[in-house]
Amino acid sequence: APAAWQRPYLNVFKHFRVEEWKRSAREGDVTALTDSRLKGTVYRIRGSLAASSYLQLPRTGTQSLGLVGRYLYLLFRPMPHKHFLVHLDVTTQENQVIRISFSNLFKEFRSTATWLQFPFVCRTDQGSAAGHPAQHDLGAAPADVRWTCLVLDLHSILSLYLSRRYSHLKSVKLCSNLLVKNLCTSDLVFEPGVTFSEARRADLACRGVAPMPREMAFPVPKGEKWHDLYDYIRFPSEGSKLPYDSIRKSCPSPEAVLEDSVHQLPQPVTLTKVVRDRLSLVHQITSPEAVSAPW
Repeated sequence: APAAWQRPYLNVFKHFRVEEWKRSAREGDVTALTDSRLKGTVYRIRGSLAASSYLQLPRTGTQSLGLVGRYLYLLFRPMPHKHFLVHLDVTTQENQVIRISFSNLFKEFRSTATWLQFPFVCRTDQGSAAGHPAQHDLGAAPADVRWTCLVLDLHSILSLYLSRRYSHLKSVKLCSNLLVKNLCTSDLVFEPGVTFSEARRADLACRGVAPMPREMAFPVPKGEKWHDLYDYIRFPSEGSKLPYDSIRKSCPSPEAVLEDSVHQLPQPVTLTKVVRDRLSLVHQITSPEAVSAPW
């Protein structure tokens, strides 16, 4: 297969030798440094404006990465009290280039036929409905912002929001203010905190799920748990059929909580007016019509 060299995953920084800056570009304050916590090299991208400093792959806009993996893994940490910006250019099977951007600068989701802009929520308000961020969640990263493994399902994003078919990743532009450990692509869902022996016992491979490869993993000291130290964000969230308007650490949706409660009650169940109104609001917020209007 033409893309066999990209499987089971591709370490993008390693493959394109980012540290040599021959197949990638940098602008402004972009520095490689050793992170004592992660015990390895990370890239610090910082600037007074989000777009003033950046790391870009490939080097020029006329080139293409040609990466076909369904999932893009970004291992990064927003800088505390700062704003950051990330642009991904993806190509559809119809050979149209779509830009997917996410930032904690964005206050709301915006969409055109060729550009999707998602707010990235660094804070987590468990009371937010259906992924819709509360206003006090938005804005600069908090002081205690954590290293994050962000998993973007590029196939589902194009399908859900634009009814397009994903072909490949064309380019990536990481703008300030970020610390970035790595960038990877794969057709597999890598789960942090799961050992290879646990994966074998649960037969996760048959579901396309695998433990996190060593070169993509964050270190976990003995006696600690991965999820107590880092954030894992999968977008769109697993099993999601409705578009959500922000990228954030997931919490149970009102519908999921409702379904769990209903299954525990004797049948038949009569929903109260409050619950019916809440579900109606959720569908209005997340309906395709609500996100497809151009701006």
